[in-house]
Amino acid sequence: MHAVILAGGKGVRLRPYTTTLPKPLVPIGDQHAILEIVLRQLSAAGFTSCTLAIGHLGQIIRAYVGDGERWGLEIDYAIEESPLGTIGPLLNLRDRLPETFLVMNGDVLTDLDYADVLKTHRASNAPLTIATYARQVRIDFGVLTTDATKVVAFTEKPSVDYRVSMGVYGLSRATLDGYTPGLPLGFDELVLDLLKTRNPPHAYAFDGYWLDIGRPDDYDRANAEFTTHRSLLLKGA
Repeated sequence: MHAVILAGGKGVRLRPYTTTLPKPLVPIGDQHAILEIVLRQLSAAGFTSCTLAIGHLGQIIRAYVGDGERWGLEIDYAIEESPLGTIGPLLNLRDRLPETFLVMNGDVLTDLDYADVLKTHRASNAPLTIATYARQVRIDFGVLTTDATKVVAFTEKPSVDYRVSMGVYGLSRATLDGYTPGLPLGFDELVLDLLKTRNPPHAYAFDGYWLDIGRPDDYDRANAEFTTHRSLLLKGA
C-alpha cells in the first residue's frame, strides 16, 4: 500500500508557528511533529511506501524524515517548484504511482483507518473516494425564507448539518488521465469534473476523531487534546 502526503503548502493561516517551520513539522504535545504521527499511523496500518510532495521549506522536511527507515517505510520525494494545487503534484508523479493509492494532507490529525479507506476505494471501483466528516453549524439568528416581499417561512436559530472532506482520499491512477502534468489542478476541479461523468466519487463516512490543523485555534486545540488522545492517535504505532 502506497500513500502520497501533500506537504508543500506555506501554512499561511497558521503563522507565526510556520514562519520558520513547515506546517507538517509543527510539534504536537511537545513530543511529535504532525507528520511523524501520520507516518507512524501509516506504518502501523500496513503501508510500506510513501511519497512526500514538498515545496515550501521542503528541505527541512526532507532532513527530518529522511528515507523513512525509522518508521518502516520507503519514502521518496516529489519537489513542487511552484504551487500546483491539491491534485497537481500527483500529475508529475503518475508514472511512479501504483494503480490505487492513498492521498492525504500533511496537517491532518485523526484516528481514521487509512488502510480501510484504501480497501474501500478499491472495492468501490470509483475514480475517487473521499473521507467525510459530519459538521454542524448553528446560526445565531432567526432565519427567514422570502418570496419577493413576502415572508413564507421562519426558523429560530436553526442548525445546519453537512459533511466535509477530511483531506484524505483514495485515488485511482487512471483518474489522472487527461490532465496535463506541470499545470495546477485543485481537488475542487477534479471533483466537479467527476460529477459530470457517470462514475462520480465515492464517500467514506467517518465519525471518530478528526482535526484539520489549519489555524492557530486548531493548533492550540490539538495540543490541549493530545494528552488525552495520544493512545487513540498512536494505537499500534
